[in-house]
Amino acid sequence: MATQTKPILHGYFRSSCSWRVRIAFALKGIEFDQVPVNLIKDGGQQLTDQYKGLNPMQQVPAVQIDGITLSQSLAVIQYIEETRTGPRLLPADPKKRAQARMISDLIASGIQPVQNLYVLQKIGAEKVQWAQHFIQRGFEALEPILKETAGKYCVGDEISMADICLVPQVYNAERFKVDVDQFPTIKRLNQTLLKVDAFKGSHPSCQPDTPAEICT
Repeated sequence: MATQTKPILHGYFRSSCSWRVRIAFALKGIEFDQVPVNLIKDGGQQLTDQYKGLNPMQQVPAVQIDGITLSQSLAVIQYIEETRTGPRLLPADPKKRAQARMISDLIASGIQPVQNLYVLQKIGAEKVQWAQHFIQRGFEALEPILKETAGKYCVGDEISMADICLVPQVYNAERFKVDVDQFPTIKRLNQTLLKVDAFKGSHPSCQPDTPAEICT
């Protein structure tokens, strides 16, 4: 599919949803530009009227691509899967494809939204315990599913959208001091995926807007 310009990702270095899109672009070999949206500075740059014009939910990411703007990470991933060549992000087999979507939705709908920045700001002083509770609960559901579906990666032996969702969520779990050793399948998959260039290069520690004190 011919395109006039590179996609533009409006995101935040530590945002799980932004990270998913960075991984997907890297796996597909898609060059893109980044526009940082600092979720903390100035009370949250995502709350400006200008950014609201890109994403009415005032969340990251927002992706400008092929003349449209998409504002949900899984929609972006599935769009580039359907419009770009390169490695598959969803398995060819319908059953495995459904499993990849199930795992992705479990993370993207069942875990991450209840421990994202906006929710934690509303919770206040109990935010760490809140995040730990919901990540723990989600991983207790995810671990037995992955025991059934995983090979080298989340679904069999090919990287899929499920893996793209898993790695940022494990990063969040570690940030909030959830003991990932309780979940050996999740831990193994995460360690394997972090050795893949697309996951390493898109890590929050090496983005244009990553604060210097945490760059590695």
